[in-house]
Amino acid sequence: MTALTDTLTLTTGADIPVLGLGTWFIDDDQAARAVKDAVAAGYRNIDTAQAYGNERGVGQGVRESGVPRGELFVSTKLAAEIKDYDGAVAAIDGSLETMGLDYVDLMLIHAPQPWDDFRGGTYDEGNLAAWQALEEAFHAGKVKAIGVSNFLERDLDNIIDNAEVTPHVNQILVHA
Repeated sequence: MTALTDTLTLTTGADIPVLGLGTWFIDDDQAARAVKDAVAAGYRNIDTAQAYGNERGVGQGVRESGVPRGELFVSTKLAAEIKDYDGAVAAIDGSLETMGLDYVDLMLIHAPQPWDDFRGGTYDEGNLAAWQALEEAFHAGKVKAIGVSNFLERDLDNIIDNAEVTPHVNQILVHA
């Protein structure tokens, strides 16, 4: 086993490679090449987000990588500013269309607050509305797993206590 082939199993049964290519700060016009090069080097986990502005290029790289789609684990994140059901539904479908993929393996709510109010106010109802849209996308097979990112314990408890589907992933920020 190597870091590129080690996986963890989600409660959905899907295996997520423990090491992945993060695409934050990769321009959209360079993302396809970065993804293809990473896949050629052995990466199978590719992470992007609506906020990164490079979903189009990431999707292109996935489609052109030469590796069957089912062998790649692709994650994206619902923009932190989206705190309503209709906006979340549109954004989920928008990511799939922008990426040119039939599904993503994991979609997260990027943060419990919009970035301009990060760690400021509480957005419990908005997060539940966005979560409902993610649950529906999960049940429809548009996303294979759903989760949260940058959530504190109280934010995570709000989802767990009020949702049908418990988050499959709680992505936390760590700086080495």
